[in-house]
Amino acid sequence: MRITCPVCGERSVAEFAYEGDATLPRPALDASAEDWCVAVYERENPRGPHAEYWQHAQGCRSWLKVERDTLTHAILGVTLLGRFSGRTGE
Repeated sequence: MRITCPVCGERSVAEFAYEGDATLPRPALDASAEDWCVAVYERENPRGPHAEYWQHAQGCRSWLKVERDTLTHAILGVTLLGRFSGRTGE
């Protein structure tokens, strides 16, 4: 699988770290351990197009929102998050 980082261009997935489901709200920092346990471990295993957070950990370290088909692993879109948000990978 290859992901197109909006800053660095197309790269192997080995350079990226999966950082979680982008469709779920995260608990507040002061939420209970039980709330965090539910958010981290009790989740759906979606089939088809899905939004995920990834970090280009071995590259520019940018945070990305990746739209990926979980059946085919096709990358449907990549959006840069944070300070330079709005840039997209092609």
